[in-house]
Amino acid sequence: MTEQPNIEMIKQMSGGDVSFIEKMMEIIQRELPKEITLYHEHLKNADYLTAAKDVHKLKHKISILGLEKSYKLAADYENELKNHKFSLAESFEDILRK
Repeated sequence: MTEQPNIEMIKQMSGGDVSFIEKMMEIIQRELPKEITLYHEHLKNADYLTAAKDVHKLKHKISILGLEKSYKLAADYENELKNHKFSLAESFEDILRK
């Protein structure tokens, strides 16, 4: 069974504050598509160090969305990009599609 995004981590962080949950979800919904687009642009332009920085930002949102295994994969992929390696690229794309 694959991981599915959830808001449990956000609920824990909120301490029950509904407005906090709503604001976090708004931020994720606003920033995530932009960050994914930037990642793809940097990857397409072979700017792998910047793409690794993009993955670094994305992995924190992945974590906030309760995707623990995916966070680990993103961290490994971030390190791969720094070394111009891409064995985890397709798996990372699968995470982004979730």
